[in-house]
Amino acid sequence: MLVHCSIVICHLSFSMAAYLLLICSAFGAGVMNSIAGGGSFLTFPALVFTGVAPILANASSTVALFPGALASAWAFRKDLTSFQGVSFKALLVVALAGAVVGALLLLYTPERLFDAIIPWLLLASTLIFIFAPRRAPLRQQVVRIRPVPFLLVHFFLGIYTGYFGGAVGLITLAVWSLFGLTDIKAVNPNKILLGGLTNTAAVACFIIAGKVVWTPSLIMLVGAVAGGYTGARFSRRLSHQTVRGAVIAISIVVTIVFFLRKT
Repeated sequence: MLVHCSIVICHLSFSMAAYLLLICSAFGAGVMNSIAGGGSFLTFPALVFTGVAPILANASSTVALFPGALASAWAFRKDLTSFQGVSFKALLVVALAGAVVGALLLLYTPERLFDAIIPWLLLASTLIFIFAPRRAPLRQQVVRIRPVPFLLVHFFLGIYTGYFGGAVGLITLAVWSLFGLTDIKAVNPNKILLGGLTNTAAVACFIIAGKVVWTPSLIMLVGAVAGGYTGARFSRRLSHQTVRGAVIAISIVVTIVFFLRKT
């Protein structure tokens, strides 16, 4: 596996236009993740469109974005809050375990199978991104979830994060709203920190397996860190609805493009 990946990586070449696309998409993704989520809707297709194979693109996108999440968490460090009845350490442990499972599933998924389900994963992520926050208040009126189900849900969120991760930030916010955590500005720092730390497990798996295309990943990493920190610093000046609308528009376009690629 390692030998095969090394050969693939060595044969990849990028033009200046491709590098510009990668760093701009990473900066935008960092900003989006620090405010609303959905940054992978920029970085993943950018890597695919520049010639990176889908599984390698997904792994490389994860590696490139996770330091940006940590940069945002650092900018938000004074705004972190604690959860009532649930230890953040316990939440992190189950999320990390799920991320390892998801990353291993990705590593052992045949390239053709993953390529075939990408459009459907994007579509599911887009629909969740759009509709979950709207329906969460209604479900909150009739559903009461305790800490054990809360941790169990985060284990499956961890699996999704390790395997694909599209719109996982918005999905997390939607899940938290079911537990009464509806103040996005209050819980956003926790979401960013949890997402960044959870991705470290997936990142470690991808690096060990040799699934990272390093040159574009490092270039995007710089852009994502800059975008993540910038977005966190200036998020209070931006309209959440404006950013959310932009993310939805981007995700719809990207989903349509990936479906067209399969025709």
